[in-house]
Amino acid sequence: MKNFHPTGNCPVRDVLSRLGDKWSMLVLTTLSANGTMRFSDIHKTIDDISQRMLTVTLRTLESDGLVHRKVYPEVPPRVEYCLTEMGTTLMPHIQNLVDWALGHMDEILTSRETVKG
Repeated sequence: MKNFHPTGNCPVRDVLSRLGDKWSMLVLTTLSANGTMRFSDIHKTIDDISQRMLTVTLRTLESDGLVHRKVYPEVPPRVEYCLTEMGTTLMPHIQNLVDWALGHMDEILTSRETVKG
């Protein structure tokens, strides 16, 4: 039997905690769908995320090696974000989850209403 105890290094727990937040998968999906994007364009695409939270999310995804940040030496500086090769390999799995959610959303909402009622 596989254990998922919090002691030691549990890759499942670690990855799910990083990607299971409110914004990471949306940012990854946005970059996957649109390619290289500037910060302001990502922010426009996900309009209910604050600038601060988008910054934190992009930094986290960059530190995990899923997003690449490129700064151009211009005035004012231009910064672009894109998926890394590893980030790109993650996208089919995220897309499967997105497809599953879209395909079952009506059932999920119905079930939630049934439980409430």
